[in-house]
Amino acid sequence: MTWEAVVGLEVHVQLLTRTKMFCGCSSRFGDPPNTNVCPVCLGLPGALPAPNEQAVRLAVRAALALGCTVHARSIFARKNYFYPDLPKGYQISQFEEPLATGGALEIVSPERGPLTVRIKRLHLEEDAGKSFHDRVPGKTAVDFNRSGVPLVEIVSEPDLRSPAEARAYLTALKQVLKYVEVSDCNMEEGSLRVDANLSIRPAGSSELRTRTEVKNMNSFSGVERALTAERARQIAATERGEKIEQRTMLFDAGSGEVRPMRSKEESHDYRYFPEPDIPPLVLSEAWRAKEAQALPELPAAKRERFERSFGLAAAESAVVTATAAIADYFEGFAAKLGANAGKEAWNWVANDLLSLSPDGETIPLPADLAAEVVELVRSAKVSRQAAKRVLAELGAAPADTALAVAQRLGLLQVSDTGAIEGWVWQTLDAHGAEVARYKSGETKLMGFLVGQVMKRSAGQADPKVVNAALQKALKD
Repeated sequence: MTWEAVVGLEVHVQLLTRTKMFCGCSSRFGDPPNTNVCPVCLGLPGALPAPNEQAVRLAVRAALALGCTVHARSIFARKNYFYPDLPKGYQISQFEEPLATGGALEIVSPERGPLTVRIKRLHLEEDAGKSFHDRVPGKTAVDFNRSGVPLVEIVSEPDLRSPAEARAYLTALKQVLKYVEVSDCNMEEGSLRVDANLSIRPAGSSELRTRTEVKNMNSFSGVERALTAERARQIAATERGEKIEQRTMLFDAGSGEVRPMRSKEESHDYRYFPEPDIPPLVLSEAWRAKEAQALPELPAAKRERFERSFGLAAAESAVVTATAAIADYFEGFAAKLGANAGKEAWNWVANDLLSLSPDGETIPLPADLAAEVVELVRSAKVSRQAAKRVLAELGAAPADTALAVAQRLGLLQVSDTGAIEGWVWQTLDAHGAEVARYKSGETKLMGFLVGQVMKRSAGQADPKVVNAALQKALKD
């Protein structure tokens, strides 16, 4: 039997605020343990939470960017469970009346092509602390710095059908969230965390079978690997006649295996009820409209505009819109190269300038300096290959002009016909046998002869002038 996976993702995203969700403590990552804490985030008696306005604004921005309906009224709720890293014994979240519902995200599935993934809900909540099981021998240590850090949880409908589609969805989601500057989405620092729900069913069926939840995935590739392992486990168990139990599974990145953690909880296990210390969150229509108008151009719209305005193919547009910073760079760079230079700008960005990026998300070389390098190539002052060295030098220390760097590195091309003809005749005199073979019909030797002339010029001769001079000399 052929099986297909049914996957839904719950993505927890830390919001880019300076302070926590319900108090004024810093949300900064990496500070000494238990230094960013107060009675509110420690849940001490008598402490009252107060929602962070900026966190609400960023959550609304994320919801609008994902096409969700942002509700005029939402309710904070207590999610009750007992764990050492939860100081209050409950987490303040949202349940029956979340901030936003009903969005969608367009992705490109590796198997099915363009695909719409529905967003079920987006709600605000606070983070828990962090437990460490390896700091104190035989004991568990807890750092409450993360306790109370503002999050949004983004829950997708079960529209994904494979681990590869789950990875494509996460990649597209991260791109949107970074474009609208809601989060840095740094998985290494816990700014983006994924819980994945997976079940299997016969291909073509519409039933939803018992699902498991997979946790402990610290990269998008890890999510794909974990879901691949869990899908294989469920298929093997089902074909052995075993019943799939609703459980939470942990992924072991070292072994590539999933193992049971605990029985998966349902909503009633958390005994949700409205948070009595926080009134309903009410957002006026005018306020929501203002936030919608403030949204920047989103990735899909930018890709379409670049294809239309610069004549790029869809795959090319995707490269230069990977991040907002690269997209802005490309657009400014293309403008400096002049009208109808979209394809030329793309070639330089995709093939040369992105290689200078330390993080794949920004280009360190100012666009005006990069444009100077292009002008050197256009005017035949440097070769296309030499331009790579000039760009690398400028990228490391962009203090000089492109021309000055080319001069310092000895990369300026010699286009003087007399000098090049001298190198050509010296080469032909030194390689009489190859010249005779060329004249006998071995035209492939032209490349060898060009290379020898370039060698005599220390790489400074203009290859076009060299070719022309060689062809003329070989006819004489």
